[in-house]
Amino acid sequence: MNSLVSKLLVLIARKKLETKETVAPASLKKVVPVVRTLQVELSHAIKEYIFIAIGVVSAGFGLKGFLLPNRFIDGGATGISLLLENLTNISLSYLLIMVNLPFLILAAKTFNLKFALKSIVAITFLAFVVHYVEYPTITDDKLLISVFGGFFLGLGIGMAMRGGSVIDGTEVLALFIGRKLSMTVGDVLLLINIIIFSFGAYILSIETALYAILTYMSAAKTVDFVIDGVEEYVGVTIISEKHEEIRIMVTEKLRRACTIYTGKGGYNQEGGAQEKDIIYTVVTRLELAKFETEIDKIDRNAFIIMGLVKDLKGGMIKRKPLK
Repeated sequence: MNSLVSKLLVLIARKKLETKETVAPASLKKVVPVVRTLQVELSHAIKEYIFIAIGVVSAGFGLKGFLLPNRFIDGGATGISLLLENLTNISLSYLLIMVNLPFLILAAKTFNLKFALKSIVAITFLAFVVHYVEYPTITDDKLLISVFGGFFLGLGIGMAMRGGSVIDGTEVLALFIGRKLSMTVGDVLLLINIIIFSFGAYILSIETALYAILTYMSAAKTVDFVIDGVEEYVGVTIISEKHEEIRIMVTEKLRRACTIYTGKGGYNQEGGAQEKDIIYTVVTRLELAKFETEIDKIDRNAFIIMGLVKDLKGGMIKRKPLK
């Protein structure tokens, strides 16, 4: 199987290198780096889609095993869909796609088309699972429904985001509004959900809205546990022998600012401390999957340190404009 995949990647690499003006086949020296890049992209894509699949199955379990049978709602786009499902005869599977579609169009403009397409795949898969997969109804205890329904839904959202996509589009809207109005994403999400829960209290009942708040809190905390929060930035320190190639990738391909500072390696078998450039940059959680993929293309052995950034002030933390 591995041999077949390797041969296929070599064939694809040769096709990518060949042009109409090229007569001779591409040399092995040129093919190897392209094959290596394709291998990195394939392995990361497989890992990301496994995360998305786990997320969708978990979110489907939270919806059909807990929330739907008991007419509960949640926050975000999923909460809007559940609220509409209670008011209309439209299936939740269709509502999930319709409600999230405007957010996905915004995602294509705010982030990139690849992120939006992966999110479309994830949400469509979730709609398919909700429509066709039968989950057992776990309990009719309202407290357990709120806590564990929110837990499995939050686990699904978090895993999907670790795969570089979303299954609830309000995170995209919150990031967009947060950038425009200098508000935190958490504040924007809170405002959106207050509106949703207010409608829930008016249309269904105050008790249902109160349980929905508990469901949302459970889901939000689970998402925080899985991915440490969508609204948080991640500070990334990269130590690599190929630091110049990584710097070019960060500034030109990802269009992110970075800081270069000189350090010395403390461990050297030949003795003495070797000087090397160290790269530091800040990215969002939604960009982290792509960022790791691009680094792996250049240097699989790069030493990468990632830490959550709780607050930012000054500097350039947004994408640099294309020239």
